[in-house]
Amino acid sequence: MPIELKMPALSPTMEEGTLSRWLVKEGDTVSSGDILAEIETDKATMEFEAVDEGTIAKILVAEGTDGVKVGAPIAILAGEGEDTSQAAGSAPKADTAAPAPPKAAAEPKPDATPKSPPPQAPVETPPAPAQAAAPPRAEGERIKASPLARRLAEAQGIDLKTIQGSGPGGRIVRADLGKAAGGAAAAPAAATAPQAAPASHLVMPGPMEQAIPHEEVKLSNIRKTIARRLTEAKQQVPHIYLTVDIQLDALLKLRAELNAGLEPRGIKLSVNDLLIKALAQSLIEVPECNVAFAGDHMLKYSRADISVAVSIPAGLITPIIANADTKSVSAISTEMKELAGLARDGKLQPQQYQGGTASLSNMGMYGIKQFEAVINPPQGMIMAIGAGEKRPYVINDSLQVATVMSATGSFDHRAIDGADGAKLMQAFKRLVENPLGMLA
Repeated sequence: MPIELKMPALSPTMEEGTLSRWLVKEGDTVSSGDILAEIETDKATMEFEAVDEGTIAKILVAEGTDGVKVGAPIAILAGEGEDTSQAAGSAPKADTAAPAPPKAAAEPKPDATPKSPPPQAPVETPPAPAQAAAPPRAEGERIKASPLARRLAEAQGIDLKTIQGSGPGGRIVRADLGKAAGGAAAAPAAATAPQAAPASHLVMPGPMEQAIPHEEVKLSNIRKTIARRLTEAKQQVPHIYLTVDIQLDALLKLRAELNAGLEPRGIKLSVNDLLIKALAQSLIEVPECNVAFAGDHMLKYSRADISVAVSIPAGLITPIIANADTKSVSAISTEMKELAGLARDGKLQPQQYQGGTASLSNMGMYGIKQFEAVINPPQGMIMAIGAGEKRPYVINDSLQVATVMSATGSFDHRAIDGADGAKLMQAFKRLVENPLGMLA
């Protein structure tokens, strides 16, 4: 009996995903363990493996389709000896029913014709084209629409259920909204002002902005998640920012000596590797900052797992160095290089980027002197690292030139008091300026 291949849950938080690419086609024979497709979740692009053997009888979801719900059928797999043509024919029953609605959509016209003479028919038609063109949808059926079409529809007060999409597979695209707006413009005109209030947080491009030469770039699931989580973080988490200047010369000297000793092993430490270690040990030293706010209680962590911000083409992701407080800097360096490579290839596993007790974001390599990072909930803090640069600096009561960087801690003030945040910044500064303490 044919087997339905369903959209898998590739992470604990995944509710829907984008079927980025099929690696098989109808008629292909697959075995257990074969890679069938690439699926983009809210964090990474992951591979979907076959569990059973058989032949791909029918592909139900085209590649590039976003918003595919977990558990939704995406393909039909025929077992050994089964008639693949029969399986393929039985799969699209929903599709064969789809052409019927246009008949239902055409039925109102005979009703309208007796009520008004033929010359008046065009006058009656404008308010209804979008509503009459869309075939009735089954209860709970998902509306296929591009992200831009959804945003524009919300801003203009257009009900997507009334629109027949002209895109692939009946997908509603921006052009379809323009047709619908022509009929709906007169009725909602008076409601334009009230509708602007709920969407005040989202300013849509107006006619003048849209007239500027541009291209529309589809948001990846990762970018959508970043936008949602950062907005929620700034709206819901009261941030407090604390900045210290840190002298780097001792750490740079130690790094050079360690790299000379590690060269035969092919390991080269970065400044960031040492800063990860320093932050982890600071959190253990000041446990009041190694916490997460959880409504009516807090979580106090007994180890330091550091989420490290890594820039990838799709946006930003934070692979985790678990137990960073107890790992050697060489182990941190090796693991960080491996995780960063997986992140850029979109191959991180959920356990490699979900969790973490605090975060570190370093923009020093871009010459950024100082910045304030947004907390990654439910974590209680994030450390923002600026560039190390030569500055006038007072050393032993004399003005000298030293390599100095600015570090800014962002703290969730619901869980962490300013005094405790200050203690963490002091501990971080002391460890970086006296780095041998990290190796003891």
